[in-house]
Amino acid sequence: MLRWIGKRRAAAGVVILLFLLALGTVAAQQSAQQQPDQKQDIPDAPSASRPPQPFPTPPPVEPQGTPPSETTAEQAPPGNEAPPSSANPTPSGTEDKTAEPPHPLEVKTVPEGGAAPDTGRASQDELFRITRNVNQVIVPVRVTDDSGRLVNGLLPKDFSIYEDGKKRTMNFFTSDPLAISAAVILDLGMADVAVQKVNQTLPALEGAFSQFDEVAIYTYSTTAGRMADFGAVGKRLDAVLNQLKTKRGENNGVPVTSGPLGPQGPMINNVPVDRSIPTPISPGKQSRVLNDAVLLAAMDLGQREKSRRKIIFIISDGREYRSNASYSDVLKVLLSNGILVYGIGVEGSAIPGYKQVEKLHIPWQGYSNILPRYANATGGEILAEYTKDAIESAYQRAIGDARNQYTLGYTTAATPSSTYREIEVRVGRPGCKSSDLRPCVLVFSKAGYYPLPVSR
Repeated sequence: MLRWIGKRRAAAGVVILLFLLALGTVAAQQSAQQQPDQKQDIPDAPSASRPPQPFPTPPPVEPQGTPPSETTAEQAPPGNEAPPSSANPTPSGTEDKTAEPPHPLEVKTVPEGGAAPDTGRASQDELFRITRNVNQVIVPVRVTDDSGRLVNGLLPKDFSIYEDGKKRTMNFFTSDPLAISAAVILDLGMADVAVQKVNQTLPALEGAFSQFDEVAIYTYSTTAGRMADFGAVGKRLDAVLNQLKTKRGENNGVPVTSGPLGPQGPMINNVPVDRSIPTPISPGKQSRVLNDAVLLAAMDLGQREKSRRKIIFIISDGREYRSNASYSDVLKVLLSNGILVYGIGVEGSAIPGYKQVEKLHIPWQGYSNILPRYANATGGEILAEYTKDAIESAYQRAIGDARNQYTLGYTTAATPSSTYREIEVRVGRPGCKSSDLRPCVLVFSKAGYYPLPVSR
């Protein structure tokens, strides 16, 4: 009985031992599947079928004093080593430079007034920088000889600019011709014979502009209006000018207020047959709103590119009466935007000796010819021509003079005030004696300007 019990216990122990061995084998296989295969550092024994493998080449040693590059400082760990982790820390002697904290800002506290300027830091220089607003003033200048021809070949040293009596230093000079932005104003309030004469010269007016210019068309009589906005010379401008040829002027003959052809009807012994008709009153003068037309064109020109020369070209007898805008208000807009006024005086203003009469200004009667006042104040030019051929020739001359001026520039302090500033341009001709090689010159430029408000 005891022998049988002992055999049973021995068999049970053998079974338990086999179970434990099987359990250990399964655990070892699972552990081998979970961990990646790692290459052993111990080299294999030489084999008769495979030649011996060479030893790994050590990495090159960097020379002393050469700073390591960014790529060598952050190299990945070798393929036979696991990446650093909490279980596999970084070996001693290897620093993680990417985790280096930034240096704290250096703050210095000194007594008030005892800090010396640190010229080595641009950020502190910004604190002591002084800003001054300035205006760039552009002055077109026309220089002619005694006969009115343009004088070419002048240099910057020949010019001097004075603002309010103080000489300014030029920072810009050019004698190159500039593209033009022109607002052409036609007077339809003149007598119809004058309007028809001007209409016949419109093709020559279009030919005076180049392909680089831009032109807008305005008309006025009792009211002012825009017929065509700014655009290049081409078919669009041709269509507008052809439309203008159909416009008629005013019948400015002697008004009929009495007699057989009067508005009161038939009369017997100077007594109207129909007494119900009121006695006629002499008609008042018709308004000619030249100032309003110039103001409308000047506001549009103020929006054009500053790189162009801006001019207003007026074809009129210069009559101004009952405009809503005054001459002084319009002139301020012209000078603030650098606009020059050119024009052709026709009909009455082209009669010899009329220039002396037009200087007379009777209160409440308007201006007989206001064109010279605009031209003299802005540095422009008015040519008085009576015949059709002379008007066509004047177009070429006036547009050519406007394009081929000298352009001077200087800077001046910008202030919020809009006070008028006088400008005087002088051309050095000491001891001038008129000759073909060194003629005495006449200088034409704007008399002053109104500075634009400071930009924000």
